Amino acid sequence: MTISNIYNRKAWFEVMQTTERTQTAVMVLTSGGHSSEEMNVHAGSDQVLLLVEGELLAEVNGEKLVMSKGDSCIVPAGTPHRFENRGTNPAVTFNVYSPPEYSPREKG
Repeated sequence: MTISNIYNRKAWFEVMQTTERTQTAVMVLTSGGHSSEEMNVHAGSDQVLLLVEGELLAEVNGEKLVMSKGDSCIVPAGTPHRFENRGTNPAVTFNVYSPPEYSPREKG
């Protein structure tokens, strides 16, 4: 068993754990930060994003909604998406990818 803590990260995006079928990661966006410049697509992986702290503007498949602390969303494989922190405090997310999307040691 491996235990990881989202607050022990060293980069704005960091893979925490990876198995054959699932992967967890933490993403921290400072004020004005975003998950990607352009819309992002994970061709073969579903993404579940849980907002642990802060506020985000989520754009998923052309729909834009504001996410608050405790909100979660699912981004199905192949769906264009982007997350942006328009607040003043850091936004911290816990993400699950199934199957894994990134290298087990990925850091941004």
